[in-house]
Amino acid sequence: MEEINLKDLFIYAISKIYIVIITLSIAVLISVVNSEFIKKPSYSSYTTIVLTTASDNNEENSITQNDITINQKLVATYGKIIKSRRVLGQVIDNLELDMSVSELASKVGVSNDADTSLLKITVKSTDKEQAAAIANEIAKVFSGEIVEIYNIKNVSIIDEAIISNTPYNINTIKDAIIAGLVGIVLGSGIIFIMFYFDTTIKNPDEIQDKIGLPLLGIVPIVGDTKSLKKIKSNMKRGK
Repeated sequence: MEEINLKDLFIYAISKIYIVIITLSIAVLISVVNSEFIKKPSYSSYTTIVLTTASDNNEENSITQNDITINQKLVATYGKIIKSRRVLGQVIDNLELDMSVSELASKVGVSNDADTSLLKITVKSTDKEQAAAIANEIAKVFSGEIVEIYNIKNVSIIDEAIISNTPYNINTIKDAIIAGLVGIVLGSGIIFIMFYFDTTIKNPDEIQDKIGLPLLGIVPIVGDTKSLKKIKSNMKRGK
């Protein structure tokens, strides 16, 4: 493999810097157009529920460590129930949604903070009002279903879902920065490939290395055509 002279590469890259500027500009332009005019905004809303003590006896209404441990073990099970056909099917009927259970399940996410009894139900949709409505309805339906399934009432809603006016999937500035970096890398790659396959002599030292003949002299660049004509004219006048 032919050795690459870093100094020559740097000088060559500077002379072709316009390529990087062009690729950067195109990449940023495409990114901005995609974010602002092509990509469809999606919104996310969430509601938070907590598992509480199941005791209804006022004398035993304090939450014990055993209650907390049991609730933490139920968190994973409750997460599965939230996305079950039993709960989501009822949500679809209540809100008259035009989608299947599997389609709704793909929009619903359930998460839990470690070592807590909190469950966060997140719904993503291109309709911001629908996202909030579905999240609140899931929490409501789930709370009622738990009473029937386990014959206990240990679910309380902490935060109701609110309508989000900011799409979670669009960040024009961030996307433009990433696109700009990609454009710089792409432009730099193009310049490197051009340099690597460029067979022209870039400095006098390469002549002897490539053709094996000694260098007798160098003809410097005097100037442009106009300058040469001016020199010749002065020489004639001197004669």
